[in-house]
Amino acid sequence: MTASRYAARPWLALLDDAQRAPIDPADSLVHALRRAAAEVPERPFLAYFDGRLTYREVDELSDSVAGHLAARGLERGDRVAVLLQNSPHFVLALLGAWKAGATVVPVNPMYKSAEVGHVLRDGEVAALVCADRAWESYLRATAADSPVRIVLTACERDFQTRDDARVLTFARLPQAGDADDLAAVARAGHPAPEGREPAPDDIALISYTSGTSGTPKGATNTHRNIMVNAERQRTGLHLPEAPVYYALAPLFHITGMVCQLGACLNSAGTLVLTYRFEAGVVLDAFAEHRPHYTVGPSTAFMALAAHPAVTREHFASFVNISSGGAPLPPALVEKFRAGFGPYIRNGYGLTECTAPCASVPPHREAPVDPVSGTLAVGVPGPDTVVRIVDDTGAEVPFGEQGEIVVRGPQVVPGYWRRPDATAETFPDGELRTGDIGFMDEQGWLYVVDRKKDMINASGFKVWPREVEDVLYTHPAVREAAVVGVPDGYRGETVKAYISLRPGVETDPDELAVYCKERLAAYKYPRQVEILPDLPKTASGKILRRELRSRTHDGR
Repeated sequence: MTASRYAARPWLALLDDAQRAPIDPADSLVHALRRAAAEVPERPFLAYFDGRLTYREVDELSDSVAGHLAARGLERGDRVAVLLQNSPHFVLALLGAWKAGATVVPVNPMYKSAEVGHVLRDGEVAALVCADRAWESYLRATAADSPVRIVLTACERDFQTRDDARVLTFARLPQAGDADDLAAVARAGHPAPEGREPAPDDIALISYTSGTSGTPKGATNTHRNIMVNAERQRTGLHLPEAPVYYALAPLFHITGMVCQLGACLNSAGTLVLTYRFEAGVVLDAFAEHRPHYTVGPSTAFMALAAHPAVTREHFASFVNISSGGAPLPPALVEKFRAGFGPYIRNGYGLTECTAPCASVPPHREAPVDPVSGTLAVGVPGPDTVVRIVDDTGAEVPFGEQGEIVVRGPQVVPGYWRRPDATAETFPDGELRTGDIGFMDEQGWLYVVDRKKDMINASGFKVWPREVEDVLYTHPAVREAAVVGVPDGYRGETVKAYISLRPGVETDPDELAVYCKERLAAYKYPRQVEILPDLPKTASGKILRRELRSRTHDGR
């Protein structure tokens, strides 16, 4: 049997001593909270506009949530769904559920009724925490056709008094008779139930994801999975003591959950929350709170860079900025650094590996592949092995493309009650990501694209990322997404959807010619359509599938 070329982990030479050192994480974020509440009780943990909650207060408030849930009949191992934006309510519900021994099911609050209903039924969810408006408008009816028996509602105007009209646009509703108020429950002073704090291998989250294909499946992130990555973030980012994190990514997304909330709590830092992304609100929070770290999708940084009020000073406090959840074009990295100072460090991960499995170390910059123009997403950690394999599962040499597979302590044990999908995606415990990429001999990982997004034009493979990276070098382009569309001659042809930078004009023909001059003839987009904005997920990832549907629907 041939020895694995990747087992030697060439990327170790790119890490510093702190990043290579063994880690000994706490058992769970609950234990990290207890430790911080004992050591720095009056340090602010959550900053929400003008509101502050200390570690002591969050510990006490989440104890009370746990006690209430237990008194209402929630058992150890039951599931609690949380549908909330970035507010203190999310953190209190999460920690309270864990203290009650439950598993949390984070759900995108932008989901429609059918999507939420699938999660509630598939996860056999016993308790639901959501905004009061969502409960009144559609979730009451959705929950009626599910196992939900306990409901807590929240008004995100709690825990602050500024009421920023740019994001907090809603009125407080009368308390529903069939639900309890989360803030009132948290302030009631209930003691947490005894003997329910989580063990490392307990399931912390069931994170629903479409994975590599098909109906959404629940990835079972354990407390150990979360703590390994939270500890690697703490030791590897080189942030100051008592760091300030800004929650740019939504907390219900695995990136926000682990790289912001988890890493901040594990570092006894302060987490700044501003409900949802609005570029002006974010910039004001940067100026007010002077954060040291944030992570978000490339589309968020594009929006911040395009805001008319943005200055270099907004980013002056940052020690590190990371991008994850969406492809990061090399042109954006350089434009951002030239305009505002920070170098955005790339990262790569999936829900199934509990956020990051590769990132750019703080003291290094990611190389750009000279052939494809792809920016490296980083290098794996010391306890992670990333391999590149062909369709048969055999390793390919360094520099050759194949499917990215990951083995490490952050990889989940499988999908919730889906043994067939688990066996297919996690053969022998190794994650088959469905992403195509390659690794160079130094250990830098490059992600080319998703398997399913490859375009077949007259038998030639076209990866959307390569075309998008060229488009991002055009001075008029703000956002770009490339998809394959039916073509009677080629089978498929390349179509680009574009949004433009403010105050800049161009036309589709000019953009097509620009790409033609820089790409092989079969790669450049024969069709270009300019839209005001491109559709995105709540985590900021551009939705290629919606753009494909738009084309197929004839829009």
